[in-house]
Amino acid sequence: MANEVNPIKDPKDIRKMKAALAGRDRLMFVMGVSLGLRIGDLLTLKLGDLRGKEEIKLREQKTGKPRRIKLSKTVKNEVEKLDGRNDEYIFRSRQGGNKAISRVQAYRILNAAAERAGIAGKIGAVGTHTLRKTFGYQLYTQGHDITRIMAILNHSTPAMTLKYIGITRDEIDAAYDAIEI
Repeated sequence: MANEVNPIKDPKDIRKMKAALAGRDRLMFVMGVSLGLRIGDLLTLKLGDLRGKEEIKLREQKTGKPRRIKLSKTVKNEVEKLDGRNDEYIFRSRQGGNKAISRVQAYRILNAAAERAGIAGKIGAVGTHTLRKTFGYQLYTQGHDITRIMAILNHSTPAMTLKYIGITRDEIDAAYDAIEI
């Protein structure tokens, strides 16, 4: 079984991660947490896929399903800052040529940033899937219905989505404690 990674739950920790990253790496984090894409789909994006667009359309690598994602103001603002041709990968490897960074490199970038941000020990394992899980968790804490999040993440059950975004027994118990009539 693969190592389980966790969402970043605390908005302060999200800000610390952003501050621990710069340039292409910061953009990868911002887009990953803002779009909820799997890392394989995120790394294949090219400048022309986002530049001047209100939404992106892609076919998910894992499921083969088509997906349409509206771009937030944050993502559009970040994309406007990018230089390069439309056919260039957004997350270009520094090895030269027009190649995207690898999943392994994305993992290394995120882990190093979590260490610099001082949150690695606090949140537990960090990986490329942390971005997607953080996206789902933040939607949940903003009050979005679990069935909507389930549909966005292409999950088959609400229980799967709750487990995926890291809703713990303590958080469920706290919700019960909050109801005092």
